[in-house]
Amino acid sequence: MKKNRALVFILMSFSVSAHGAALPGDAAVGKKLHDANCTACHTDSVYQRKDRQVTNLDMLKNQMKACGHAMNITLGKKQMDDLVKYLNDTYYKFK
Repeated sequence: MKKNRALVFILMSFSVSAHGAALPGDAAVGKKLHDANCTACHTDSVYQRKDRQVTNLDMLKNQMKACGHAMNITLGKKQMDDLVKYLNDTYYKFK
C-alpha cells in the first residue's frame, strides 16, 4: 500500500513538472519585450484587475496578437512565446 502511494506521488510530481514546462518561451526575454512594447499603452494593473477579459491561454495569445496589431508591432513566434510565458508566469498562472 505504501509503495502505491509513493508511486502515485512520484507520478503526480512528474505530471506537474512536465505541465509547467510545457509552455514554451523564456520569461526573462518576455519581460524585456513587455517593458519595451506593452508599457507604452498600459501598466501591469491591466493584468491584475478582477474583471480582466483574458481568462485562458488562448485568449492571452489572441490578446497579444491584437495588441501587436494595434501598435503596429510584429513579433515572431519565439518572441510571442517569450511574452506569453512572461505574462502567464508573472500574472495569469493558466495551466
